[in-house]
Amino acid sequence: MNTERRVLVVDDEPGMFDVIEALLFREGHELIYAASGQEAINTLQDLHPDVILMDVMMPDMDGLETCRRIKANEIWRNIPVIMVTALSSKEDLARSLDAGADDFLSKPVNGIELRARVRSMLRIKEQYDALQSTLQLREDLSNMVVHDLRNPLASIILANQMLLLQSNLTDPIMQRLNLIQKAAKDLNSMVDDLLMLAKMDAGKLILNLTKVNLHQLITDTLTAAAPIAETKQLHLESQLPEQQQLFSLDASLFHRVLDNLLSNAIKFSPNHGTIIVSLEHLEPSDESARTAKLRVIDEGSGVSEEMRDRIFNKYEIGEKIDSAKQIGLGLTFCKMVIDAHDGQISVENNVPQGAIFTIEI
Repeated sequence: MNTERRVLVVDDEPGMFDVIEALLFREGHELIYAASGQEAINTLQDLHPDVILMDVMMPDMDGLETCRRIKANEIWRNIPVIMVTALSSKEDLARSLDAGADDFLSKPVNGIELRARVRSMLRIKEQYDALQSTLQLREDLSNMVVHDLRNPLASIILANQMLLLQSNLTDPIMQRLNLIQKAAKDLNSMVDDLLMLAKMDAGKLILNLTKVNLHQLITDTLTAAAPIAETKQLHLESQLPEQQQLFSLDASLFHRVLDNLLSNAIKFSPNHGTIIVSLEHLEPSDESARTAKLRVIDEGSGVSEEMRDRIFNKYEIGEKIDSAKQIGLGLTFCKMVIDAHDGQISVENNVPQGAIFTIEI
């Protein structure tokens, strides 16, 4: 085990740091001291410790609140926190665990117990770091493979287009070539979505914001989806305000969001159903700066309450539909784009049947 690990000690009594330093002296760790919860959080901005020893009873921000704030941060939440407390009731220990603490020590601190618990938390941290490294490597390799798929796909699409231009093709061959073209374009669209998600995950997506007429964007999306909807005899309906406004959006990305939501609605709707896309202009307030609410309403199978928090996760497909192709990336893409616009996307059940996907920007 790597013995040169960072241990952050958070305690408003400097003497306690001296005690812990003496007890951990032979362990060879680098010890960092913070005299308050706020100082600990400020320290985390620059230093990433491997374990935190946190006193519970501190003025201003106590150890429980500090722990909550640390665990609420996606970057810091994997750092093990050991609460050091003079409190001994089960209720106090339960409060520490509820705040996100990974372990606890009772005062006065026993050297053998302190060293054992720090070693245990460091082992867990090492295992977590190793797992994250493996996952990152797998993610990088996957992104490389997906990126390299673009060239052969482009060649397939181009070669197939050249074949389609020939005038001496029989109808069966034309049908097969059209199927190949559609399948290749669908695959190319999936590759684009995967690469876009990779950019978003890496924080490298740059929005191309322009003034967009959502009224027109919705109309264009419905028009493009009409031929697919007709195959299931679905009725597409728009409910748009008379007054048209411009919104600062990335038009290309937002169009794909609408297309994904509408495609899902078509996919999961029963034949002869109705799909409604509505737009409502909002007045900004002190509570919210949102200026538009967009809804895609279908009459499909709906989304269970259990799935509503997970359906936007990567590769989550919700209820499986045998006739529908599902890879669980479309809604993840939508959420990432809406988040990038500082908006919000959610889902609720339609009454009596179906789902309502709501976007607020």
